[in-house]
Amino acid sequence: MTKTTDNYKVIAFNKRARFDYELIEIVEAGIMLMGSEVKSLRLGKSSINEAYIGEMTEEGADHCGLYLINATISIYPQAKNFGHEEKRPRCLLVRKRQMNKFLGSIRKKGLTIVPLRLYFNGKGVAKLEIALAKGKQAHDKRAAIKDRDWSREKARVLKGE
Repeated sequence: MTKTTDNYKVIAFNKRARFDYELIEIVEAGIMLMGSEVKSLRLGKSSINEAYIGEMTEEGADHCGLYLINATISIYPQAKNFGHEEKRPRCLLVRKRQMNKFLGSIRKKGLTIVPLRLYFNGKGVAKLEIALAKGKQAHDKRAAIKDRDWSREKARVLKGE
């Protein structure tokens, strides 16, 4: 699922994020990848639908604060022994001030950080668009569906006239 626009190439898009969450702040983050992961991304074989962003508190965590967890990047077949794991945690590169702000919001306000889309920017560097978000209630989701259906119906009526 690669979609090219004027200055970037979208690799993976999380459709459910805008429906399930109310987005508060959107930030572009870099992502630390292995060579085989980048080659696999260039083929367009990845998914961030089940992915989430959190901090690693385990023994294996390095200096990085935020991690992309449970994102699927398919195995690159030509990498053989030097390949990567499909669902390993990947370090996100954001400014320290931004990271502290996001982690503070998670801890104090109970907000969530969700990945929105994974893409290559104009320079060919893999970037991940992340958002600080608040979960929607069921009645909020129903209202969003109602508004969407109404705007479609309105567009049909205006187009018919």
